[in-house]
Amino acid sequence: MLGRFEPPAKPWAAGHRGVDLVASPGAEVRAAAAGVVTFSGLVAGRPVVTVSHPGSGSPPLRTTYLPVTGTVPVGSAVAAGQVIGQLAADGRHCAARDCLHWGLLRGSRYLDPLALFGAGAARLLPLGGGGE
Repeated sequence: MLGRFEPPAKPWAAGHRGVDLVASPGAEVRAAAAGVVTFSGLVAGRPVVTVSHPGSGSPPLRTTYLPVTGTVPVGSAVAAGQVIGQLAADGRHCAARDCLHWGLLRGSRYLDPLALFGAGAARLLPLGGGGE
């Protein structure tokens, strides 16, 4: 892993909203969990694929993958581990190295995607259920 999740203190503040995984251009990128491809296209000039995960709560979780050129049409159901695209060359995100940036969101709140596999950082919240 090249970069860990570092949540911003405020939604607009600096931080790292995902994890960076070592990968080479052309590598197959697979869905982390079953879901539906809800976006495949360019964001700020970079190719991105988003998979929404129905049944994962309200609002449902979404995983994002960049820079990934999608190979599955928007609206398609995908299984966990199914190829959803190929890593594009983009030495900008990981300090002049190619990598996969993998994100996880619930609504507009970024979460540690490693939590999907029980490896995310623990975060304690007040007993009253408060938070951000």
